[in-house]
Amino acid sequence: MNKFGNFIAKHKKLVLFIATLLLFPAIYGNAMTKINYEILTYLPEELESVQGQNILSDVFSDTANGMLIIEDMEDKEVAKTKEKLKEVDGVRDILWVDDFVDISVPKNMLPKSARDLFYRENSTLLLIDFEGESSSMSTREAIDDIRAQLDERSFLSGMAMVLKDTRDLSDKQTPIYVGIAVILATIILMLTLESTIVPFIILVSIGYSVLYNMGTNIFFGEISYITQSLAAVLQLGVTLDYSIFLLHRYEEESKKEEDKELAMGTAIVKTASSIFGSSLTTVAGFLAISFMELTIGKDIGFVMAKGVVLGFISVLTVLPAMILVFDNYINKFNHGTLLPEFNHLANFVTKHYRALIAFGIILFIPAFYGQKNNEVYYNLDESLPKDMESIVAINKLKDDYDMMTTHMVVFSDDVQNYEVLEMIDEVEAVDGIENVLTYQKIIGPRIPANFIPEAFKEKFEKNGYKQLLVNSEYKSATDESTSQIEEIEAVVKSYDQEAMVTGEGVLTKDLIEIADRDFDRVNVISYAAVFVIIMIVFKSISIPFFLILIIMLAIFVNMSVPFYLGQSIPFIAGIVIGSIQLGATVDYAILLTTRFKEELENGFEAAAAMKISIQESAKSIVTSGLAFFGSTIGVAVISEMEIVKSLSLMIARGALISTALILLVLPGVLIAGERVIARTTMNWNKEIIEENN
Repeated sequence: MNKFGNFIAKHKKLVLFIATLLLFPAIYGNAMTKINYEILTYLPEELESVQGQNILSDVFSDTANGMLIIEDMEDKEVAKTKEKLKEVDGVRDILWVDDFVDISVPKNMLPKSARDLFYRENSTLLLIDFEGESSSMSTREAIDDIRAQLDERSFLSGMAMVLKDTRDLSDKQTPIYVGIAVILATIILMLTLESTIVPFIILVSIGYSVLYNMGTNIFFGEISYITQSLAAVLQLGVTLDYSIFLLHRYEEESKKEEDKELAMGTAIVKTASSIFGSSLTTVAGFLAISFMELTIGKDIGFVMAKGVVLGFISVLTVLPAMILVFDNYINKFNHGTLLPEFNHLANFVTKHYRALIAFGIILFIPAFYGQKNNEVYYNLDESLPKDMESIVAINKLKDDYDMMTTHMVVFSDDVQNYEVLEMIDEVEAVDGIENVLTYQKIIGPRIPANFIPEAFKEKFEKNGYKQLLVNSEYKSATDESTSQIEEIEAVVKSYDQEAMVTGEGVLTKDLIEIADRDFDRVNVISYAAVFVIIMIVFKSISIPFFLILIIMLAIFVNMSVPFYLGQSIPFIAGIVIGSIQLGATVDYAILLTTRFKEELENGFEAAAAMKISIQESAKSIVTSGLAFFGSTIGVAVISEMEIVKSLSLMIARGALISTALILLVLPGVLIAGERVIARTTMNWNKEIIEENN
């Protein structure tokens, strides 16, 4: 390792040249990585609802659909608009009432099911079938072309529109997130570090690792828009402290060694050994997320774990090279910092450590209760701005046509038509069902079967399968919707045991069930992995227990805040926030504990050793915590996507809460538990062990 450190320091310009050269393939890889905006596509393939979606896609070419509401327009003009929109590239077909009856036929002569589907008091509904998938380029371009031909009387609704608007908003705001994170992190570093130049050097070196991380995502094929939005700011936040540790170590070694390259070589070696355990806990926290049954966990977990590893490597290569190259400028622009020496904090904590332990115990009760009773939402449209074009259209569809949710039923064409009609009657009798659509219901009994256009019929019956569209008054992700879906499944399976019910409501129901399992799985794995790593680092059974207990309290406090503020949180937050906060901030606890052990070995008794530990470690801990906060809080402030805003706010708030509890409560726990630690830790304070014996 000494050879590695000296090589980096001696060949600093070569290191920077190679690192800069690698940015070009990284930028290309980032540009070529596909972004997935469909959360429901991360559901496991073995689910019946997912298999049903695949049949709809493969058999009925039901890849992407839209619903167009047109208000205050004569039927003749609607027909002309329909024909014009059918010519748009990417549109396969548009279904309206004129597909099976002449528009000169009075509305009151239409079958009730068709009338209820296509008309309301002052509006009509057209069903659009796109050629590509919901998030494909052809569908996005088709949506733009359709919208360009519509006026304020028209409302284009559907998941494809929501995904497009989500993509546009995410693409617009992600660079702003990164810019705000960099600006706030720079301000915090300039206020907490002694050099004006160093913050820029640190952030540029982290920028290298962020670009490497985003570029290597090309090997995954695609990443989610949530990962895309948060990866850069999260990587910035969790790896900043590694850079600060290297800088402080280099400054310390420079006082002992006049040769800057030798001092840096030593700093690299010592920093690598000190932050290796810390980076492992962060990687473990992110990798725990990848064990989610919902595969977006692999997306977030792998990308962020890779980012931490690349950040660690960058701190030991790119950052040292930059510091040495710009060393003369660094020393020219030194200034004081706003951070105090923390002597008063050290005195207060060590003097009142018993009261602070009691405070932590009392705080645990409301924190546990609050995080356990959070209101969680699962619907994508709830996380988007209410004035977004697609959301306005969705609300219009729900209000005017009572289409809160649409279920799709896929079953064998061995089920006879008279049985289909019986099935429909039973499904329509289920509470909350607005109507059930199939071609038999839409055309009614008055129109002969041979009058039905084949293209229209194939929307509901094709290649051995039949399909029903079931419109529900219930919103997905509600208890009423869940009960309704279970009743529908019971009905349709009584006619065909292999029948499948799918659609947004059913997929969301499965998402809720999986999310509940994932929450427990991810928490157990993350706590267990971090426990083992800390146990190995300290060769102790008790230390990982004490450290994780404090971080767990910080996580509970963080997660309970929305409950007491009356706010709901996205389902993904409950699963991933704990692992992120644990992995990212347990480093601060490790740093304080390591210094405490060192001062005990220097002969100080527990309270005095902790006093020195706080005085010497608090600056690094507070700087790291504030930098982590600064790199994520900007996203929470400016994001218009509620899911990204909520995640960022909880991560930022978690950094401050963890920092506070580590500096206020953990010292008392370590002081009070020092005798237990000595008996359960190898090479701890030998004097205590001998005294006990």
